[in-house]
Amino acid sequence: MGWLAAGGTYEVALVDGRVVARPTPGGAPAGREGKQEGTLPAEIRDRPEVVELQRFAAWLDRHAAECAAQVTNWMVSSLPVPTGLLARVWPDEAWQAALRDIVIVGATPQEVGFLRDADDSGELRVVNLDGETVRLAARTVTMPHPVLLPDLEGLRLFAAKLGVVQGVEQIHRATWSKPAYGTDGGARGVTEFANAEYRSWFHLSSRATSLGYRISGSSVVDRIRDAGRVFTATVGMSDPYTEEKAWTGSLTWSDEDGHRCLPLTEVGPVAWSEGMRMAAALHAGRTVTTDGAE
Repeated sequence: MGWLAAGGTYEVALVDGRVVARPTPGGAPAGREGKQEGTLPAEIRDRPEVVELQRFAAWLDRHAAECAAQVTNWMVSSLPVPTGLLARVWPDEAWQAALRDIVIVGATPQEVGFLRDADDSGELRVVNLDGETVRLAARTVTMPHPVLLPDLEGLRLFAAKLGVVQGVEQIHRATWSKPAYGTDGGARGVTEFANAEYRSWFHLSSRATSLGYRISGSSVVDRIRDAGRVFTATVGMSDPYTEEKAWTGSLTWSDEDGHRCLPLTEVGPVAWSEGMRMAAALHAGRTVTTDGAE
């Protein structure tokens, strides 16, 4: 984006997501020609050019966040995505930042690699696990949840060698594999991350919403699609009206509507991992005193 005149002595532009100013060639003091100001000069902060650029910068930030959220949803849910759709959105820098280097799988499990390009030909260009750039012509692809990726550690090592930095956390997303213990009977909850203490219910609910989870009644919830089925993962919260402080409860899973608490044997691998991820993140935000004690 070029520079726009903002009054007679300054021009402004959007640089790295923020509005910056520099003196115009004719209005700059000696030695300051073309040099950016550290902050926006007060005399142009309310000018229409500056206000519109700031609004545009805010829109770009929202757009980038929306693109990343959509790609995250495709990945967490392992939903099939049309290659034609990827080709249409690829020229957009925000979409490209979210999609580049995501691990995709084509028509067969052998068609796997890090996404590098998408074009109107209907093909995707990926770097496969042999380090070669190849084309995929599948009609749809998936971006598997990391718990479903075979040899995840191997993928992480290979990505490090390639210098891969994913815009959407996939291969380095925290995962939990469903254990064998406690899932062969009627167990319906996990207490590993329960009893995390917060200063108040509002601190706990704020932590949950900042992580992207929803508050429903006295619970933190996350809806997760796993192999075509929708699960609701729930972490209990103490009552905000009867307790001065707040604690997390056990982690449970229910059906899509949250009406039936499921035995752990019925919880799918993605729903298990994402539920544990939520509970662990809430536990990590608990109140810790200055001496390190909880």
